[in-house]
Amino acid sequence: MYPLILASTSIFRQQQLSKLGITFQAAAPQYDETPQIGESAEQTALRLAIGKAQSLSKDYPQHLIIGADQVAFCDGQQLGKPMNLANAETMLKTLSGKRIRFYSAVCLLNTFSGSLKTHVDETVVHMRVLNDAQIQRYLAREPDAIYCAGAAKSEGLGALLLNRIESTDPNALIGLPIFWLISALMEEGFQVI
Repeated sequence: MYPLILASTSIFRQQQLSKLGITFQAAAPQYDETPQIGESAEQTALRLAIGKAQSLSKDYPQHLIIGADQVAFCDGQQLGKPMNLANAETMLKTLSGKRIRFYSAVCLLNTFSGSLKTHVDETVVHMRVLNDAQIQRYLAREPDAIYCAGAAKSEGLGALLLNRIESTDPNALIGLPIFWLISALMEEGFQVI
């Protein structure tokens, strides 16, 4: 069984993996996350997940590396993480009352065999109609929202912003499609259960 590496500095993804009781090490990937011209949101998320995993392959030559990324898409635009309060406020005003697609990509790279498994989970989120005061109160109470795609931290107070979620894996919206990942790890001989 190869050691497991999570190519992510996301505390949310680390928490998701930790809850499964799986032993892993988190490492910071070195990969340019700029979207490419003509690339769909789904393609961007998958390229970034693979790129993050591959960026660590030389440092971890006999490991299983998990790469993950998430891109939100609404009104013909890709939405990343706002990274500051002003951007988060603007983003939430734009998303108010709308339907957003979240593409959560994950890959599992076996650096010993070269095997690469990939998956993109699509989650559709229906946002409530929000006024400025509600947005400001939410952001004051949920400061980590600036680090979440679409500024909606669904596993926290972001649930207050949502009317409905359509998903095959509720974990995917947080950032890591766990159902697929467990199957992929088991296929690689990693003892999950």
